[in-house]
This record gives sequence, structure tokens and C-alpha cells, in this order.
Amino acid sequence: MLARPTVTVARELLGATLCRRLPDGTMTAAPIVEVEAYTQDDPACHAFRGLTERCRVMFGPPGFAYVYFIYGMYNCLNVVTEPDGVPGAILIRALDIEGCTGPGKLCKTWQIDRSLNGVDLLDSTGPLWLEGGHVTDDEVIATSERIGLNVGQDRIWRFYAKDSDFVSGPRRLGGRKQTRPATEKVAKVLKNL
Repeated sequence: MLARPTVTVARELLGATLCRRLPDGTMTAAPIVEVEAYTQDDPACHAFRGLTERCRVMFGPPGFAYVYFIYGMYNCLNVVTEPDGVPGAILIRALDIEGCTGPGKLCKTWQIDRSLNGVDLLDSTGPLWLEGGHVTDDEVIATSERIGLNVGQDRIWRFYAKDSDFVSGPRRLGGRKQTRPATEKVAKVLKNL
């Protein structure tokens, strides 16, 4: 399932469920509502310059967690994709649950840190795993540029659920606002973008 092109898998991860078993035994789960894809030929990818200790997990088999530390304060969770030896990963940007809007907040809320780097996300007996979700129809998915990059901005590799209130970034493509259900709350949010 994950040993396929990263961009294809990224879109399909929307609606899948991320599950977390905390050290105290508490379990939580929520649907994935926002992701970004990264591949080795992408200058924004950690594997762009080749194998390093930091991105070693990306070069391994698909289905494992790639967790990295950024800005001296945030952990970010990625799902490794592509066949073994071909680096690719999908950043999980947001879950459809309070406190998990943005990759740093998600990891902080769910206690995801570098100790989970390399965890098998297909093993439901582990501390962190993926489960299949409902099929997400094309009409409820939007795409845009990835967020906060200096390079690779031309790649439209951010995918998100239009209807979720927990999407972390702007709902735009190339400066144009994405369409969304016209509720009063949504209209107000879009007006402030």
C-alpha cells in the first residue's frame, strides 16, 4: 500500500486514521485531514542531498515513521513511502481533532518525539500506527502549495480535507482561495485569510 509514488499515497492518506498508544496506556485516534508529500528529487526534501543519519529512515522500507526535530522546538511526523531504497515521505500536518492542527502541535499533543523515529506504522501493537479510514471523495479534497518552504514552492503537493476545521494552513492555491462550504463560520475565516 505505501510502496508506491509518494504523491499518490499522500492524497490517499486523507481519511486514514492515525492511532497513538501513550506510555500510560491511554489510546487515541483521529482521521488525517492534511498532509504534504516530499520526494528525493524535491529540493525541500531532507533526502534531496542524499543519505544522512537524520533521514536514514526515509531510505528504508515504506510504512515506518520518520520523526524529525525542527526549529529547536517541534517534532514532525512523516510516513515513509516508496519502495525500499527510494526515499519519500508524507508529513502529517493535521488530524481532525482538537489540539492537532499543525505538525508541531500534533506531535506535542500526542507525545510524538524522536523516540518514535523508525516505528512500524503498520503494527497495531506498537505505540503509533495507521488504520484504514473511509474513502475520501475527490470533491472534498483540495490541493495547494506546501507551507513554509524556501524551495520547491512550485510543487502542489499539499492535500487537505476542505470540510475540516482543523486544517492548519491557508486554504489557497497560487493566491486564490479554495472553495469551501459557505457557512457563516467558514465565510468569516476565509475573509480573514
